Amino acid sequence: MERVPANGPVIEFRGVAYTLPNGRPLLHDLNLEVQPGETLILLGRSGSGKTTTLKLVNRLLTPSAGEIRVNGGLTAESDVIRLRRGMGYVIQDVGLLPHLTVERNIGLVPRIEGWPADRIRLRVEELLQLVGLDSQIRSRYPHQLSGGQRQRVGVARALAADPPILLMDEPFGALDALTRDQLQREFRALQQRLQKTVVFVTHDLREALRLGSRIALMEAGRLVAVLSPQDFLQSKDPLAAAYVQACGDGLDSVINRGTP
Repeated sequence: MERVPANGPVIEFRGVAYTLPNGRPLLHDLNLEVQPGETLILLGRSGSGKTTTLKLVNRLLTPSAGEIRVNGGLTAESDVIRLRRGMGYVIQDVGLLPHLTVERNIGLVPRIEGWPADRIRLRVEELLQLVGLDSQIRSRYPHQLSGGQRQRVGVARALAADPPILLMDEPFGALDALTRDQLQREFRALQQRLQKTVVFVTHDLREALRLGSRIALMEAGRLVAVLSPQDFLQSKDPLAAAYVQACGDGLDSVINRGTP
């Protein structure tokens, strides 16, 4: 299988399209690269193709045309289980297993990978500290946690086996404004430490500016532009300008400039 150089893109979309079985197209001729260690934001309205794009990376969906490469290898030729275990996946409703404790939820993938019990315990302890949770919650069940705590546990679970890639689909969208602000700050600090390659879906321009290395703007299943946060604010593209205008003043102050 063809591999890219170590300094090549981690994820590549080449002429990718996705069409539903009923013939309705959701994604058209997507060409996009995600670089090592960056947080690429997929920004757009509902129906723009953001989540479809994300699900194509870990083969929850299969492209109707084109090809996707991860670390230079075609996803279509990859073992899907190994592919997915190389990626952490965080979604809005977290998806924690309700019958498992926090500790067992976080340790799920390491257990599947055959890690010894003592190593899993140490990893759970490390991750709880990393995402700002008290170790005492390890014995609680998801229904005993607040929304913000559940989301932190979801991030910890995604990081458990130390995957190089994180896929995040509106992970903070269901939270109240104060908790969302706190988790955005914590995510920026965490990403500075870990330098994962992240693909992050949002419809919120402020979140995109705050967290993204680059912003891929999507509309009606097409890629409109890929811009740095600074360039997005200055873009003459009509759709980008409409996003900026809709958000009002103060956007420059939230831009991700590499410091949390």
